[in-house]
Amino acid sequence: MSDTVKRNNFIEDIIDEDLQNGLDQQSLRFRFPPEPNGYLHIGHASAICLNFGLGEKFNRPVNLRFDDTNPAKEEAKYVEAIQNDVAWLGYQWDTLCYASDYFQQLYDWAVQMIKDGKAYVDSQSSVLIAEQKGTPTEPGTDSPYRNRSVEENLTLFEGMKNGEYGESEHVLRAKIDMKSTNMLMRDPIMYRVVNRAHHRTGTDWKIYPMYDWTHGESDYIEQITHSFCTLEFLPHRELYNWFLDQVVDPDKIRPKQREFARRNVSHTVTSKRKLQQLVEQGVVSGWDDPRMTTISGLRRRGYTAAAIKNFAESIGIARRENLVDMNHLEFHLREDLNKTADRVMCVLDPVKLVITNYPDGQEELLQAENNQEDDSRGYREVPFSKELYIEREDFKESANKKYFRLTVGKEVRLKNAYIIKGEGCVKDAQGNITEIHATYDPASKSGSGTEASMRRVKGTLHWVSKAHAVPVEVRLYDRLFTVASPDTDKEKDFMEFVNKDSLKTITAMAEPAMEQLPVGQTVQFQRLGYFCVDPDSTPERMVFNRTVTLRDTWAKVENAD
Repeated sequence: MSDTVKRNNFIEDIIDEDLQNGLDQQSLRFRFPPEPNGYLHIGHASAICLNFGLGEKFNRPVNLRFDDTNPAKEEAKYVEAIQNDVAWLGYQWDTLCYASDYFQQLYDWAVQMIKDGKAYVDSQSSVLIAEQKGTPTEPGTDSPYRNRSVEENLTLFEGMKNGEYGESEHVLRAKIDMKSTNMLMRDPIMYRVVNRAHHRTGTDWKIYPMYDWTHGESDYIEQITHSFCTLEFLPHRELYNWFLDQVVDPDKIRPKQREFARRNVSHTVTSKRKLQQLVEQGVVSGWDDPRMTTISGLRRRGYTAAAIKNFAESIGIARRENLVDMNHLEFHLREDLNKTADRVMCVLDPVKLVITNYPDGQEELLQAENNQEDDSRGYREVPFSKELYIEREDFKESANKKYFRLTVGKEVRLKNAYIIKGEGCVKDAQGNITEIHATYDPASKSGSGTEASMRRVKGTLHWVSKAHAVPVEVRLYDRLFTVASPDTDKEKDFMEFVNKDSLKTITAMAEPAMEQLPVGQTVQFQRLGYFCVDPDSTPERMVFNRTVTLRDTWAKVENAD
C-alpha cells in the first residue's frame, strides 16, 4: 500500500462492512453526546475528531446532543462552553439536540413498559437495592416490589412524575433478570426523583431518566446509525440493545453501539470530578486555566485546533487503552506553531547591556523577519540603541569553549543587528552583575550586504532596546502534575502529585510590536518558546502565557529520575 493511502481504523471498517451488507450510505448519521456537567478535555477532543471526522469522510450529518439528564450537576454555561469548543476545533454539527427534548417520549415509553410488565416501581432504599444486586459471582435477589400490579406501578410512577414523593422514596426499574451474569442487566434503574430545576425544562419534570435508558433511545429517536463510545461502556451494550428491543420499529434504523479505547495523556487527569476539584480548591484559576487540559484551557494557553486534530489523528483509534506521552501532543503543537507563529523578541530575565562605542543618543530601526519559515509574513521594524536588555544567562565573565553566548573577549551576533564583543561588566556589592559592556562592529549590520555583515560567529542573542522596552507580564506555565499517571495510585490522592511550580509569574521586557498583538495571538519569543496573549491583558499591561518551550525539557528531567 502506498504511504499516501490512509488506512481505515477498525471503526471505519465496521461502517464499511455495514454498507457492504446493505446499509444505505444516505442513512448514515453520527453524534457526539457530551454531558453538560463540566468542560470538555483532551480526551473528548479525540471523540469529537472521531465522530465529526466520520461525518466528513462519509459526507453525512453529525448531531451534537447534550445528554442532560442530571439537573443536579448540569448548567447552561457548560452547554455554551462545549458548543464553543466543538466550533473552535472547526466542526459544524447538523442538528443541536438535547436528551431533554425527548423527556415526554421517554416517559411514554416507560409507561408502556410498565403496562407490558417490563418495568416496576421499587420503594426500597438505594442501599438495599445495591445489596440485592449480588456480586459478579453471585446472583441477585428479587425486590419485594418486583411483582407489584400494573395499576399500582402506574399510579406510583405518575405520582413520582407529579412531585408527590421525595428523592429517596421510589425509583422505576426495568424488569430483566436478577440472575444475569452482566450485573447491569439486574433490573437497572430507569428513573429517579430529582427535586432540582433543569437548565432547559425548569421545574416541569420531577423525575429524570438514567443514562442507560436515555442514551440508546435518544440515538433511536435521532436515527443515529452508529453510536461510538469508550470501552467502559462495553458492558452496557447488552442493556443498550435490550432497551432498544422494547421500542424499535423494524422499519426504522436501529442504532449500533460499538466501543473504542480511551487515549489517556500523561501528566493529566481527565475525570470531570477531579478537574472540578482542582477548580473548587483553587489549585487552578478555573476550567480554562492554561494548566488544565480542557479544550478551553489549551486554547487559552495558545494551542491550535490544527495541532489538537493532528494529535488525535496520529494516535488513532484503538481497542486497547494506553497512555500517550504529553510530549507527543507538544510535538504536534510545535510543528504547527513553527509554521504559523510570528517571531518576536522578549527578554525574560533582563540585564542591561551597554554598547560603549555606539554613538550616544543614536537610535535606528532595524528590519526583522516575522517568520523565517514563511517569507510572505514580511518584516517589521525593531528599534536599536546604545543600551539594550539581554538575558542574564546569556553572559558569563569567563566560560569554556562550549559556551557560545557572550563572554569577555568573545563575539556574538545580536539577532537582526550587529556583532558585538564582550569587554567587561559592572557588579553590585553582592557580586551580582548589573551591567554588561560590549563594543560593536558597525560594518556587521545584518542584511547590509557587506563582507563584514556576512561574517559568521557561533552565538546569536535576542535583545530589546532599553529605551523602547515594554514591560509585560509573563506566566511561565508548566505541567500540572509531577508524575505521568497522577490518578492511578490507589494509595495516594491525585492531589499529592500537583506540581507546586506549575506557574511562575515574572515581568519581562518586550519589543514595542508586542503591544499590538490581539488576545489569543500566539508568537514565538525567539530562542525561548511559544507564548500566547492572555485575555487578562489590558491596554496598560500585556499578559502572555507560555504555550510550550522550543524543545522538550521534561524528557531530561524524567530520564534523570
